[in-house]
Amino acid sequence: MWAQKEITLPKHPRGFHIITNHIIKELPQIKVISAGLLHIFIKHTSASLTINEDADPTVRVDFESHFNETVPENAPYYRHTLEGSDDMPAHLKSAILGSSVTIPISDGKINLGTWQGIYLCEHRDRGGSRKIILTINGN
Repeated sequence: MWAQKEITLPKHPRGFHIITNHIIKELPQIKVISAGLLHIFIKHTSASLTINEDADPTVRVDFESHFNETVPENAPYYRHTLEGSDDMPAHLKSAILGSSVTIPISDGKINLGTWQGIYLCEHRDRGGSRKIILTINGN
């Protein structure tokens, strides 16, 4: 079985946001898959996806703090600056974290670890809604 769906996530403020439940709600067909894969791809260059802890919200705050320190705004060597001081850093953060994640599907459920969740990583101050492609395959 193969299925693919494009969805639009609502606008999120800059930061790291758990979207696991939103993804699961969009794919009821996962329930009939005994073994397979869910691939999630974001169609943007200034936001990214990752998987990390979903229990303690301070993890997401620390992610934002670390990436802002590691990839600062207004670096004097940036040339891509027409869209604002957060634009080039957003592209760099997106390249570091990546534009997709793949998760196993087992016995009708996505097979994440106990404390894992899917993050939307919004790197712009005003990023807007984000389009993602959900692709599942399995039997």
